[in-house]
Amino acid sequence: MLCSEMVRWLKEQKSLNIFVEPRVRNELLTESSYYQFVQTWENGNEVLRLHTKVDVVVTLGGDGTVLWAANMFKGPVPPIVPFSLGSLGFMTPFYSEHYKEYLDSILRGPISITLRHRLQCHVIRDAAKSDLETEEPILVLNEVTIDRGISSFLSNLECYCDNSFVTCVQGDGLILSTTSGSTAYSLAAGGSMVHPQVPGILFTPICPHSLSFRPLILPEHVTIRVQVPFNSRGHAWASFDGKDRKKLAPGDALVCSMAPWPVPTACQSDSTSDFLHSIHEGLHWNLRKTQSFDGPQET
Repeated sequence: MLCSEMVRWLKEQKSLNIFVEPRVRNELLTESSYYQFVQTWENGNEVLRLHTKVDVVVTLGGDGTVLWAANMFKGPVPPIVPFSLGSLGFMTPFYSEHYKEYLDSILRGPISITLRHRLQCHVIRDAAKSDLETEEPILVLNEVTIDRGISSFLSNLECYCDNSFVTCVQGDGLILSTTSGSTAYSLAAGGSMVHPQVPGILFTPICPHSLSFRPLILPEHVTIRVQVPFNSRGHAWASFDGKDRKKLAPGDALVCSMAPWPVPTACQSDSTSDFLHSIHEGLHWNLRKTQSFDGPQET
């Protein structure tokens, strides 16, 4: 209902060319033949060229919808305007019931944006002849997770930063997160919350079997290599923004660095205000009763 209403308004009031995903176009045409003007894409090659046709992306949903939309663009990403329809969102500052006012203001410009950094991940198999022989790169906006999967053994992961040994992770696994992803899985594993425009990579262990293994924040220019050693008792599993799970056998490695193309998301007010509002509203950050004035006071 909201989607069809928004599409109609953008066409009639703003005279814009509208692209929607194929499934949505079919649903709109099922609703009414009026939506014949709506365009879509047919195959992966057309998706790769989408950034040349689209100036603004509007998402209706939660943070997962933003991740899905960003993942469509492997290179430059048009500004994303995320409307909240979910129950918890740190990237969706716009309320859908006021979409006309928000979109009218955004289309008139100027707008404030948050540049959200992405990680570019490569899997290098043990059989590869060199580090240049990798699988297709995968981009993540939140995090890549390397864990032990269903194995009952501790994960055993050797970690390097620009060829310098960092540590060996023995525990449930490791999270390599962007600062946008700092309020997601990394937070649940004990990582710090970081402003999304701070450039850096969060290095967060998952249930490490150590009392002294604290999370790290590394600079954005480093390359991180996580390798499953040959003496590992089991395989590791990597997942990218919670999907595309890949098995890492002993000798395999995952290499991560900052991707060259960030994801610009529109702000309701500004980047810092939106971030602070999201952690106050979404996590009730530092919410407690105010201390009473009753009782003895200093003189």
